[in-house]
Amino acid sequence: MTATAKQIKKTSHQRRPSREMAEEAVRTLIAWAGDDPTREGVLDTPKRVVNAYGDFFSGYDEDPTAILSRTFDEVDGYDDMVLLRSIDISSHCEHHMVPFIGTAHIAYLPADRIVGLSKLARVAEIYARRLQTQESMTTQIAISIETALAPLGVAVMIEAIHQCMSLRGVQKRNVTTVTTKFLGQFKSDITIQNRFIDLARNAKSSY
Repeated sequence: MTATAKQIKKTSHQRRPSREMAEEAVRTLIAWAGDDPTREGVLDTPKRVVNAYGDFFSGYDEDPTAILSRTFDEVDGYDDMVLLRSIDISSHCEHHMVPFIGTAHIAYLPADRIVGLSKLARVAEIYARRLQTQESMTTQIAISIETALAPLGVAVMIEAIHQCMSLRGVQKRNVTTVTTKFLGQFKSDITIQNRFIDLARNAKSSY
């Protein structure tokens, strides 16, 4: 198992703070921003923020390996790539805790097992709902699929706009960040790699 795969399998045993502690932390941030946490308009904001964080970061409570564990052995001789294109994703930058939003394209070359298509999208969703860098998330998705399916190859491309770049710092809007991870034949065979990129990016020409 690679170092990255071991890292993916790690789960945090750190004890989570209570909901009350989390809500108090939000009140502290409201006060730090210069507002009054007892003001009527923000009185219920701590509760709402904690509820939202429960949605944003629900991926910590889910196991991608379990999602991919149910596979099917019968492929009836199918030997071409399986591609899911334009999976909507939204995640949060681990450096600033602000969103980055975009799409993921995921493909694999079956060896002797396939998995339900929705499971691939679910794996992307699980990793997106954690504090992330786009680079790490791209790798995590690819290695999870490789580990679960042992395919001939895996390809992942993510295209996203980062609000930590749009709303702060250099404040450059609509700049798209593209990351890729290629494993197996997608890495060793440039023809297959280019075909994946073409199919992922050129929707109209690939039907």
